[in-house]
Amino acid sequence: MGSETTPKLPLIDFTNLNLEAKSPNWELVKSQVYKALVEYGCFEASFDKFPLELRQAIFASLEELFDLPLQTKLLNVSKKPYHGYVGQYSMVPLYESMGIDDANILENVKSMTNILWQDGNQNFSKTLHSFSEELTELDQIIRKMILESLGVEKYLEEHMNSTNYLLRVMKYKGPQTSDTKLGLSTHTDKNVVTILYQNQVEGLEVMTKDGKWISYKPTQGSFVVMIGDTLHAWSNGRLHSPFHRVMMSGNEARYSTGLFSIPKGGYIIKAPEELVDEEHPLLFKPYDHVDFLKYYYSEKGQRDQFAMHTFCGV
Repeated sequence: MGSETTPKLPLIDFTNLNLEAKSPNWELVKSQVYKALVEYGCFEASFDKFPLELRQAIFASLEELFDLPLQTKLLNVSKKPYHGYVGQYSMVPLYESMGIDDANILENVKSMTNILWQDGNQNFSKTLHSFSEELTELDQIIRKMILESLGVEKYLEEHMNSTNYLLRVMKYKGPQTSDTKLGLSTHTDKNVVTILYQNQVEGLEVMTKDGKWISYKPTQGSFVVMIGDTLHAWSNGRLHSPFHRVMMSGNEARYSTGLFSIPKGGYIIKAPEELVDEEHPLLFKPYDHVDFLKYYYSEKGQRDQFAMHTFCGV
């Protein structure tokens, strides 16, 4: 009898790739990226820019951060939804997270650490800044490959300048049971590209186009790259924005980071005319990401599984 193989996310190797000079394997990796994002909306990436000590330091920094008293963590505030401290939710009691806007700029990380630690925290600032800088480069390599694959690289400069970055750091407490508990509800990301990095505690699950769940088993030192609704709309539906969730069991905490490239307020997201034709009619009307988020975070929007289609679908 044949047995079904468990589906896995595609693994793509970004070793020796950079933005400045195209390496001989650029075209091969680019084709792998595009295929994965059409089929799955995400993939696992190995990227050689991260020394082992930085990978280890990031998780030590996250433990130090989330061990702070709650009243201290609550000082991480933002006017933007889900950019500051998030926790204490009855629906997802295992989850808490904090955010730093544009953490690839050292002063932004220092500003946060100076609020949370009386004397600042130089090691923490340096670790999160170095980590964010490297992830920013990976984000830009991937987005350049996407635009080249779509044949719209003439928009590259505008596309890159249309976004800011948010680094979210997350902790999911172990539920202290072998039963599976909800860590984070099923959702699609709303941004352009998400790059996730986590410790070895499993929990992330990604839904395939045919509704099956893939349980992500982390490879040492690798990242998960995922497309958000913004890039799904901008590519006129060519790239898939996958539903995903976090399911937890056992005693260990899952620590993870997410670098999100996010459209700037006031920038109008619309599919390039080259991506609209008879075979690919326009799927979404032009929209401002901030206006979309206002709908998404409304009471109605939070109940709407297909918020993007409701808000600006044609």
